[in-house]
Amino acid sequence: MVNVLVVGSGGREHALSWKLSQSPKVDTVFTAPGNGGTENNVPINVDDLDGLSDFAKKNNCFTVVGPEVPLAAGIVDKFNQNNLKVFGPSQKAAQLESSKIWGKNFMKRNDIPTTRFEIFDDAQKAQDYVQSLDYKVVVKADGLAAGKGVIVCNSNEEAFSAIQTILVKKTFGDAGNHIIVEERLDGIEISYIALSDGKIAIPMATSQDHKRIFDNDKGPNTGGMGAYSPTSIIDDALAKKIQEKIIDKTIQAMKNEGISFKGFLYAGIMISNNEPYVLEYNVRMGDPECQPITMRMDFDLYDYFVASVDGKLSSMPPTSWKHQSAVCVVLASEGYPESYVKNEEISGFDSVSNNTHIFHSGTKKLDGKILSNGGRVLGVTALGDSLESAITNAYTAAEKISWPHKYYRKDIGQKGLTYL
Repeated sequence: MVNVLVVGSGGREHALSWKLSQSPKVDTVFTAPGNGGTENNVPINVDDLDGLSDFAKKNNCFTVVGPEVPLAAGIVDKFNQNNLKVFGPSQKAAQLESSKIWGKNFMKRNDIPTTRFEIFDDAQKAQDYVQSLDYKVVVKADGLAAGKGVIVCNSNEEAFSAIQTILVKKTFGDAGNHIIVEERLDGIEISYIALSDGKIAIPMATSQDHKRIFDNDKGPNTGGMGAYSPTSIIDDALAKKIQEKIIDKTIQAMKNEGISFKGFLYAGIMISNNEPYVLEYNVRMGDPECQPITMRMDFDLYDYFVASVDGKLSSMPPTSWKHQSAVCVVLASEGYPESYVKNEEISGFDSVSNNTHIFHSGTKKLDGKILSNGGRVLGVTALGDSLESAITNAYTAAEKISWPHKYYRKDIGQKGLTYL
């Protein structure tokens, strides 16, 4: 028997811990630093690579890295140097996400479908470029910005403001030392997540995230306000196209460049005129997509993580998925993604039914009480025999949970219904 250490403190990490704890091969699942809903929490921060590797060594742990920050910092390389088993991409492979510029240039040189773009570190030159275009743009910070460093612009004025926000005001700190100004594509945005061992990549269940803070995709981008799986937007033909033109090509191109990509490869994709274009890469499971995806898994996730690390995914049986739909509604603190109140007591957990699981994100446990401790607080995730019933089940549970400044979108999954 082996122990598992899940690194991170969000809803994604709670979902991974929950799923991994169901494996008959796993003894104890530890989460570092974890949150108010995870068990066996270890008070080590995600950027304390020495502390995490020491703990993994002492406790015979197979380690699963959830968030992007430790991946970008080289946690996998550190663990490999210490002969510790760890699931996730190396620091070089993590550049696909840690530098959007690196990722865009990688797509360009390997002929992976993406949008037109230019790179700037000078605000005036960026504004002059925007002025010269006959299409709308998206302005992105180069580095990691917790899912918030992307500003979708409806006019030149909005683009100028975005350039000032990132390059001049440094709202995202050093992550905004360089920006990408790229063509804005209109279409349907979906999440396509695959599991790779550096040689092949197997797709996870399809899903769609809801990035904006308000209903009908209004307001600023967030880390994600809800997700559902599967999505009927991706039929078999489109899935094949994405797998071959984007996922398989990315894994092979990385290999050709001397980088073995192991872990979750997440392509944020815009479907425009039935063609997929990569908006950006992530090098880990999405959050909140992880919550509905893990709810639908009908296989031992631990086995697939081990096969990914060992380069043996081709010897694994095909993944199997529950036929039900799953919907995750994120309950946030009012004011997110800007400023918000913390330390409010949350109630209503015991009124939730069997087909629903509450994944914690920004919570902490204090004197037996669960308190709010972040922007995205909980991910209420429910199964249903149809997308419609999964939506109903998730919202029924979401309404029963309360704290003074609770906020959530009322339309999670609705866009999926329009494509049925």
